[in-house]
Formats: sequence, structure tokens, C-alpha cells
Amino acid sequence: PAAILSAFGKHWGRATMFADAKAANENPPRLNGEVTEFDPAYHRFMTESMKAGLHNMTWRADGQRAGAPAEVARAARYYMVAQVENGHMCPITMTRASVGALSVDPAFVAKVMPKIVGHDYDPNFRPWTEKSAMTLGMGMTERQGGTDVRANLTRATATSDHYRVDGAKWFMSAPMCDAFLVLAQADAGLTCFFVPRFRPDGSVNGLHFERLKPKLGNKSNASSEVTFKDAYALRVGAEGAGIRTILEMVQLTRIDCAIASAGIVRMALAQALHHARHRTVFQKKLADQPLMQTVLADLALASEGMVAVIMRLCRAVDHANSDAKEAARARLLTPVIKYWVCKNAPNFVYETMECLGGNGYVEDSLMPRLFREAPVNAIWEGSGNVMCLDVLRAMSRDSDAAQDVLADLVQETKGLPGATDVVRDITAIVKSSDTERHARLVVDRLAVLAALAALARSTPHFVVEHFARSYLGPRGTTYGSVAIEEPDKLLQRALPA
Repeated sequence: PAAILSAFGKHWGRATMFADAKAANENPPRLNGEVTEFDPAYHRFMTESMKAGLHNMTWRADGQRAGAPAEVARAARYYMVAQVENGHMCPITMTRASVGALSVDPAFVAKVMPKIVGHDYDPNFRPWTEKSAMTLGMGMTERQGGTDVRANLTRATATSDHYRVDGAKWFMSAPMCDAFLVLAQADAGLTCFFVPRFRPDGSVNGLHFERLKPKLGNKSNASSEVTFKDAYALRVGAEGAGIRTILEMVQLTRIDCAIASAGIVRMALAQALHHARHRTVFQKKLADQPLMQTVLADLALASEGMVAVIMRLCRAVDHANSDAKEAARARLLTPVIKYWVCKNAPNFVYETMECLGGNGYVEDSLMPRLFREAPVNAIWEGSGNVMCLDVLRAMSRDSDAAQDVLADLVQETKGLPGATDVVRDITAIVKSSDTERHARLVVDRLAVLAALAALARSTPHFVVEHFARSYLGPRGTTYGSVAIEEPDKLLQRALPA
């Protein structure tokens, strides 16, 4: 209900939350032996997010999906949290998404779900079995392979009741977690494993963290390099099915990447709108200057399109188990929307920073942190090119389902300027012999069409018309380079006075 979400937003929008966000990012984690130490503000964020159930509210206690409207309800909350602090959301996301992978093994998921459904954050370095709630991280990336996880060299050797893992990961996300899902080569090929921080006898497991990554942004969150030496591990799913297993997790983390980027965009827009309403230039408020109105209205339109298409995607995920068409929509559009929203976030934040002028370039404002944070989601969980290739694979492997999704988008955007032409162009490119070279164009156009369809379902017609003309008609390469009639109506929607 709206009242619950309003209370949630009021709670997260307190000045103390923003002060904690500043502290958590100005005092990044440090590696002390095998323990990652954080500023107390980071732990307060983890406590709040787990108390709110952002790590588990889309799952039932048996590891099955909670069903509608859990995904949408969580996305609304996650979107608000992303406007405040992004670093702690990494372990929250991975804990939530890990259930997608763990669920391939019903017996195993039954063991861990009692801890995943817990709400009491426990940062202490002790076995997950002794905690009331746990967090999970992920380790896939190796130095020599990067995105190509099939090139991984980390090895898993079977024993009588578990596996021993030896090797190294170049990027291990959230090393403070209680356990990790790790890809390693077993006899039958790349396989997914559950690797806890402690062995069953209570001794520290063979994970040796070499260092924490010095990142551009995402400062409050720890990312690490790790070496495995005779690490205790349990297999998740069949041997050789590691990629298929972990993709169940990655599909969900990609959705969270898009939600988080939309949240960053929203906070950047709010900063620009607030500044423009109170800054006087040439005897007029910035918000009353026609050129600035055009820029801000264009930004507001983009932000609204991002939120609408994400929420429609989450609705599809909510209904995927009971509706084949919604399942096909979720499969095809998850990489599309992840690509479009995350790719556009950095330039969006830059433009809002310019709206604040020099004030936006100094660390006293939120803008530098938002700007540093903006690129990460386009890189994590598959870069832009990886997303585009995933879309092409989805369209070729199940072309009938993809065509059904396109047909639905055509119907949902019927009568809007440019929509039919977009579908025609996408279809022509996909059927050509040189599809991969044009993959980014296909994905970009498909994302805009999906956003237009989502807006048509949920917003006043004048918003839909503006979006169609702005994104399917002629426009320049920067925000504000398209004429928008009645920009004040869009700005009032974006940030009511």
C-alpha cells in the first residue's frame, strides 16, 4: 500500500541516513587479516535493509518465489534505498539473488533458507550456522577469463562428502559475507559451489583474501581478490551445470543493477530540481529559465521512463511462474533494461551535476559520490556488450517467444508516433546476416519501446506522447536537445512543489 511505501521513504529520507551514507563512503572498509572491517555507518545500513527484508522478501521459506506483488513491492523499496546509499546493497542483492541458484537443489536450499529468511543482521566473524540470519556473496571472475567464465582455472576436487576448491578469483564481491557461490572446474566441467567462511568443525575455511580492490566508486562496499587453498565447498546443482545454475542468480542481480541505477538517477534529478528552484541567475530562478526547463524536463522524462520500465519488468517476474508470456517478457527484457538504464545513468548524473554548476563539482554536495557510483552497474553482472549478446541469443533461441513479446509491445504502444517503425527496424536487423554489429541499436530501440509501453500503462497520456516524440523522433545527443511542450507539467510530476 502507498502508506507503507510512504513511511518507508520517510524513514530512509532522514538527514541521519544521508549523514551515514557520507560516513560509510568516506571511511571505506579495510582488510585486517581475514576480516573486513567497516565504518559503523555501513553496519547500520545493513541492519536497516535486512530488517526491511530487502534480502529475502521475494522468497518463501521453502525457497520458492513469493509471487505477486513481492517483486514490485521490493523494487519500490530498493529504488528508494538506492537514492541514499548504494555500496551496502551489493551483499543485500547477492543474498536475495543467491536463492535463485540454490533453488536448483531443494535439499540444499532447505538447509540455508532458515538463515536467509532471518532479518537480524549479524556482522560477527563466526559460522553461518550459529547466526539467525546470513549473507551471501559471489565469486566468478578470474584474471585470465573475466567475463568468459568458461576459461576459469579454479579447480574443485570431490571427496567423500564435500569438495576441495583450489585457485583464485580476481574479483570476489562482498568478502564479509558468511558464504559464497563460486564457480570452479570439476571433473564434468564448470560447476557451482557453496563455499562458507568456516568449515563444519568451526575452523576458518581456506579462503585467503589478498587485498581489497581500490575502486573508482562504490567505496563503502568491499570487493576483493581471494585465493582458495583446500577450501571446503558443497556442490550446488549438477557437475558441469555451473553456468546454468549461476545464471538463475545473475538474472536477479541484473534487475537490481537496473533498479539501483534508476535510484541514483532519481536522486541526481532531485538535487538538480531543488537547486534550480532556489538558485537565482540573471534576476530569475533557474527553474524559470526556458532553456533550463527544457533540460530538466528532458531529464525528468528519462527518469520516469526508467522507473516505469523497471516496475513493469518486476511485474513480469512476479507472474513468470504462472504466465508463460510474462516469463518470456522477463527473460528477453531483463538484459535489455539492464543495458539501457545502467548505460544511461552516468551521462544523466553528469548532466544533473552541470545543472548545479561548480556547487555540483565539490564534495560538499552529493553529486561527486553519485557520479562515481553511476558507472558500476553497467559493468557489474555483464557489461553493455554482454547484455546485447544475451538479447540476441534470447531472440534466436526462442524466436517465437521473442516475437510474441514484440507483438505485445506493438499492441501496447499502438497509435504512438514512431512505435511501429521501431519494431519494423528491429525485426529487419535481427533477420539480417550482420546482426551482431547492430546489436546495441537493437537493444537500445527495444528498451525505448518497452519503456514507452510501460508508460502507456501507468502514466497520463501527455507523458507518453512526450516520451514517444523525444525518444522515437529526432533529437540531439545531449539532454535538452529536444523541444518539450509544457515542461512545467513534467517537472511538477518529478518533484512536486
